[in-house]
Amino acid sequence: MGKFGTVGAIAFGVDLLIFNLLRDAGSETLTAKTVSTTIATTLAFLGNRYWTWRHGEHVHVARQYTTFFALNAVGLGIALACLAISHYGLGHWWPVFRSQLADNVSGQLIGTAAGTLFRFWSYRKFVFRAAAPGTSTAHRTGGVTSSSTAP
Repeated sequence: MGKFGTVGAIAFGVDLLIFNLLRDAGSETLTAKTVSTTIATTLAFLGNRYWTWRHGEHVHVARQYTTFFALNAVGLGIALACLAISHYGLGHWWPVFRSQLADNVSGQLIGTAAGTLFRFWSYRKFVFRAAAPGTSTAHRTGGVTSSSTAP
């Protein structure tokens, strides 16, 4: 869980930085969040695959990458829902919810926290499944296949 948290913290920092840079540059709020999350997701996939769950099953990297992004889209949807409710829903009646601070609290803190709970569970269950103890797992990296025994 510590490695997942470290990877997540780095990805969160990248997401936060890019979101605010895009928002300051005039990007629409939900577009900025979608772009920042997509970039952070790529970084998170690499960190989780090659560090957090490096001993898991890595036979079908393309399928694993696709599943990771599909599940991350659900996590993004959770963050976007929190941001949209705050910015467009509550912001309709109370303009303070349309501020950059409110967007960061709703999209980056609340939305990311709720999405992270879903991501941890789903990555572990569907993407980076542990290899059965004592079995050999084929690792495919850049077209090179090697075999190692799971710890």
